Amino acid sequence: MAVDQLTLALALPAPTYAREDFVVADGNREALAWIDRWPDWPAPVLALSGPPGSGKTHLGRIWAARAGAKLIEGSDLEGKTVGDLTTLAATSPAIVLEHAERAPERGLFHLYNLVRERQGHLLLICEAPPAHWSIALPDLASRLRAAPAVSVAPPDDELLGSIILKQLADRQLHAGAGVVQYLVSHMERSADAVRRVVAALDRRALIERREIDRRLAADVLAELSSTAGAAPREET
Repeated sequence: MAVDQLTLALALPAPTYAREDFVVADGNREALAWIDRWPDWPAPVLALSGPPGSGKTHLGRIWAARAGAKLIEGSDLEGKTVGDLTTLAATSPAIVLEHAERAPERGLFHLYNLVRERQGHLLLICEAPPAHWSIALPDLASRLRAAPAVSVAPPDDELLGSIILKQLADRQLHAGAGVVQYLVSHMERSADAVRRVVAALDRRALIERREIDRRLAADVLAELSSTAGAAPREET
């Protein structure tokens, strides 16, 4: 098989957001408990916040699968009329609003009210909790700040290592001594970055007939850094 064909065959798989693929750790345990608690939420809206790569999108997809929720972007509310939002709330009793901080305030205000009137649920995915947003509409500010909010912490070393081990196991790959620790110390701290790195390790190990050792890990991180894919971190 030609190298190009082999590379194509090992293309990066689409991310999976199944409940069983979510790696639980101290930094995300409380957020997962809120997702599992649905529909027994004390309010129609839950705000789920965290930095990029912390797993909040995965949690949102887990809830969407449980609740049969519609996934929309905060910016999708731009230009929507009250009639548009009424139709959305009527046809989708459960909604995940990603990048919720980008939603126009009046659109989010109307959507909140419509979801509450229909006894539906709205999950806001955002980087900062609504209490830290700069909100001009007082009624929207009071509603969002009264809603329960839970945050997800960035992956710590233990969680990042667990995600790396799971990705390796999913691909039936064996990594040599110290590889996981090396990756944890040098790579971007996110689940998406782990997927890219492990896929690249798989590809290069097969094409170059090399064992997955620290030297190959270093080569892969350098390759991904040069293409702005998964920049290695400075050693501390």
